[in-house]
Amino acid sequence: CIRDSNMLKAKRILIAAGGTGGHINPALSVAGYIRSQDPTAEILFVGTADKMEAKLVPQAGYPIKMIDISGFRRDLSPAGIVHNIKTVSKMFKSSSQAKKIIEDFKPELAIGFGGYVSGPVIRMAAKLGVPTAIHEQNAYPGVTNKTLAKQVDAVMLTSMAAEKYLEPKNPCVLTGLPVRAEFFTADKEHSRLELGVDSRPLILSSGGSLGAEPINRAMVELIAARAPKGDCCFIHATGHSGTWVADELKKRGVDPDKFENVTIREYIDDMSRCMAACDLFINRAGASTLSEIEALGKPSILIPSPYVAENHQYHNAMTLVEKNAAVVIEEKDLTGEKLVGTVANLLAQPGKLAEMGRNARSLSVDDSLDRIAAALMKLVQKH
Repeated sequence: CIRDSNMLKAKRILIAAGGTGGHINPALSVAGYIRSQDPTAEILFVGTADKMEAKLVPQAGYPIKMIDISGFRRDLSPAGIVHNIKTVSKMFKSSSQAKKIIEDFKPELAIGFGGYVSGPVIRMAAKLGVPTAIHEQNAYPGVTNKTLAKQVDAVMLTSMAAEKYLEPKNPCVLTGLPVRAEFFTADKEHSRLELGVDSRPLILSSGGSLGAEPINRAMVELIAARAPKGDCCFIHATGHSGTWVADELKKRGVDPDKFENVTIREYIDDMSRCMAACDLFINRAGASTLSEIEALGKPSILIPSPYVAENHQYHNAMTLVEKNAAVVIEEKDLTGEKLVGTVANLLAQPGKLAEMGRNARSLSVDDSLDRIAAALMKLVQKH
């Protein structure tokens, strides 16, 4: 563990992260860790005004500067072409904006956590001689980090599966992905007691905060098929777009208000407790979700989102499948019948479920923040 009060020997740290929580939350975790070890460290974020970081970063108590950047669209529609022309213009503008921020702040270290904003900021920092690092959350790296890997001093990875897609200047470092402490300390029996779950297998499922209609529809089929048997329990989060799920279940004869083994929520705000309590987890395959699955050692059925860049969730899921820690069902193959059959097969083999859980736990990097801090400290010391 890094416990040096001046662990980085760097007092001004620039962090670029944006677009999604998958990029921003790890950045905030690292910033919080640095601040906890050295309260005098000055940390400045760079993001975009129309993305999540504009809200999340100030909420966490950090200053943020904005630059104007967007990504390219792949469609060749008139609107897509216009967007791409504007993006080229923004690229030149964002580079000068990044340069001004860096020259004003004078960082001793710059770290990119992904998203379009990382590109111009970290590229400019490297050009100006600032020690630079990036962190890649996914097993298949994004376009920005693929490009930056050739230029930065340190590349930190959640999964070494990403390494083969990169051409780094220096060898990559496995750091894992920061996971909130409660995912390591949550107790299964205590969590089940708090949730009012008995000894029957608990299936936890979600398609994310917005909801995923294919998952919601398949879960309706699964709950309608299994709940009346009374041999397992369900907690399913529908997301904002799935408020119809409870009514659809009622039509199928499974009223969540009357079936004590069925809980339907819009959102799970106590995920560490629910995940600790469950015996099988059904979800997407975002990097943070998989790190939480690994931390708690849970068997899972993963349904990667096909709508994300580079289809990276599929690659994430396969890192668990290859270690016999999860089963993957691609969305194009997802039906209620297939999910019912897959769940029935797994529940009939408690030994296999236990083995999958152990295998998932073996993949967890429990000291991710310490590893990231060590990699950054080594980088700063070199300079």
